[in-house]
Amino acid sequence: MQTANIEKEPVPVQNENAVVQQPSIDAELEKRVVRKTDMNLVPLVMALYLLAFLDRSNVGNARIAGMSNDLNLIGDRYDWLLTIFYIPYIVFEFLGIMWKVVPPHIWATIVVFIWGLVSTLQAVTHSWGAEMALRFLMGAAEAGYGPGIPFLLSFFYLRHEVGFRCGVFLSAAPLANTFAGALAYGITSGHPSIAKWRVLFLVEGLPTIVMAAVAYFYLPDSPEKAKFFDEDERRVAIARSVRQAGSSTRVGNVDWVDFWRGLTDIKAWFTGLMYFSCNVSFASLPVFLPTILSEMGFSNVTAQGLTAPPFFLSFLITLITPYIADRTQQRAFMLIILTIIGGVGYVILASAKSVGARYFGVFMAAGGIFPSIANILPWVLNNQGSDTRRGAGIVLLNVIGQCGPLLGTRLYPSKEGPFYVKGQSVCAAFMFFTTLLVIGLRILLAWENKKLDEKYGTVEEQKARLAEGQERGEETIQAVAVENYGPMFRYVL
Repeated sequence: MQTANIEKEPVPVQNENAVVQQPSIDAELEKRVVRKTDMNLVPLVMALYLLAFLDRSNVGNARIAGMSNDLNLIGDRYDWLLTIFYIPYIVFEFLGIMWKVVPPHIWATIVVFIWGLVSTLQAVTHSWGAEMALRFLMGAAEAGYGPGIPFLLSFFYLRHEVGFRCGVFLSAAPLANTFAGALAYGITSGHPSIAKWRVLFLVEGLPTIVMAAVAYFYLPDSPEKAKFFDEDERRVAIARSVRQAGSSTRVGNVDWVDFWRGLTDIKAWFTGLMYFSCNVSFASLPVFLPTILSEMGFSNVTAQGLTAPPFFLSFLITLITPYIADRTQQRAFMLIILTIIGGVGYVILASAKSVGARYFGVFMAAGGIFPSIANILPWVLNNQGSDTRRGAGIVLLNVIGQCGPLLGTRLYPSKEGPFYVKGQSVCAAFMFFTTLLVIGLRILLAWENKKLDEKYGTVEEQKARLAEGQERGEETIQAVAVENYGPMFRYVL
């Protein structure tokens, strides 16, 4: 089925003059399908993302565990180790659409194995140049995984369900940083026979290679192919896909005209710029926080351990806020609060001099940044009306958004320590800029919804017509693709 732009050529999946009836699905059986998906799909993609974020961010812990001296990271060499990761991460963002082209279990296995192998090989590097090459390859491989997972989740979850699952998935980022601090603390406080930073890369890289095999055997390609459903559950899963997108087959076909429409949608550019702004801070905080804490006067070992509490708080908020936004269908208000919290945290880091105040600022910054990302991504999925358009939105989001780390990873040159006022101020400014973008997009979406109400009547009015038609015994048609563009499609604010 080809889906068009609602603003130009809407393809009505519900006839505005007909009486439309939702397909009947047993509610208890549907709850069981969702619960089984939650138990089998979400923990797996979350675990893989946790490893991905651990593998990309542990260079910050390795730096203060001896790598800086062993690899002669003088001048801006460490900054370049961070920047080089994001160059291929941006260039290869188009790979996000591969989740719809290649069976997901095969695609995941390939990219997970490559970045796991590269991450492990960092343990045997003896030069800055070799480490640069490995970080480049890691960025290319990870570009094929994390950015596309919210798109994959949209194959399994309905519009009002996907936000919380994206939040659970993305909570792996602050959770990884919680473990990074604790794990690095354990490793660097011991006395291994080889350099501590080499042990760190081995301990955190090898499990990723093992998980590539797990992904091959256990990651489902689509609801109808999920091995963890029985026959009744599979029928319900297929019915949910038909009700959601018009077809149970979600992988293997891309409408490239619709993909282009998604790339040119101004609403997708708004969220892309939000992601860019948040990513300036999102990319820099994990890799520079150990150094910032160390320069507050803590020992290197203590600094490793003190990174854990702020990130654990962020992990909890990342779980809670998308759930609330799903229930209320109000993502903008949640994002306004979170971005202001993150911005204030950076203002404190830029202006305060006492250790206690600055550490409190770290909590606020971490508590605002990661949860903001977790609410921006599902907002993209909520407001594109076809699988292909959702894929295009995710690709555009990441192409624009992942340019943020190119700036973020250059904001903390060693010569500006220990307060890094310029870097903290820039991060604060971008968090507040995100707030303005959120307000602007909400105004635009509310205006679009008003136009749709004028054209088709409000959703409540359409439902009332449905009920009246059923009472009169009028013939009804089964509704499919109810989350695609049509008379009852409304943007999530």
